Amino acid sequence: MNAAILVDGYAEGGAEPAKARLELFWQSVSRAALLSAFRRTPLDVMLGRWTIDTSPIFIAFDLAARVFSPYDLNPRGANPLREILAECIDFKRVANAAIKLFVTATDVRTGRGRVFHNAELTPDVLLASACLPTLFQAIEIDGEAYWDGGYAGNPTITPLVRECISSNTILVQVNPVDRPGTPRSAREILNRINEVSFNAPLLKELRMIAVLQQASDPGHSEGARWAKMRIHRIASEIMTELGYSSKLNAEWDFLCMLRDEGRRSAEAFLTAHTADLGVRSTFDVAALGELS
Repeated sequence: MNAAILVDGYAEGGAEPAKARLELFWQSVSRAALLSAFRRTPLDVMLGRWTIDTSPIFIAFDLAARVFSPYDLNPRGANPLREILAECIDFKRVANAAIKLFVTATDVRTGRGRVFHNAELTPDVLLASACLPTLFQAIEIDGEAYWDGGYAGNPTITPLVRECISSNTILVQVNPVDRPGTPRSAREILNRINEVSFNAPLLKELRMIAVLQQASDPGHSEGARWAKMRIHRIASEIMTELGYSSKLNAEWDFLCMLRDEGRRSAEAFLTAHTADLGVRSTFDVAALGELS
């Protein structure tokens, strides 16, 4: 969703409209959640905690989600994001934008990822790309049901190699790969299982890049293009402090904190590695080539 809004805004007039449209989108999301029951408790607010683990409503919802499905709790499949996306994005402009956009969703029937391109994007495609099956009904597109693309590709790097000419990929990591400690509570275990599952497709592709970098012959084959891909990563330690429940927090202050932390992390990356872009990888994919 962020990518589609950014591409739309950039096509409209460059970086400033793109930033303005992102701000408008998340303001709309926050306003739609003003009456949401998923909010921090006064104690969470006082202690500066962004998760809602101690919210009685969240605890009840978390337990109910283990017994009832979205088809039981939301039989009409209502999702306020559909209208927000339709209002915030000019999909015709995105279809003709110069920036290539690849959005992945997971086919529920086959378990395979489907990559949607600019001209194929609709509100439902974007909803499908973020459809967590314990929270939302599967999104139907062209007669097939889809779940979150993270199960099949998070993100899918293949089209960046096959359909683009850039040899630099910058990953913006929102799900921690490493998390210190061993989860012990049921919620912590479930949260870590989700993180591991969502990171697995990405790590698999990065390991393939590492292996190809070591073994590929020079030339113009697809293997050579994979091998020369330079990988970079923008990440924040703050993400390890946020659990599953924080993903239901749509408070404007929380969204602003995430925005500001993202900008700080991006600035730190650019300060440290601007000279490396186009020259060498700053993320050690070789370490991923060795499975322990």
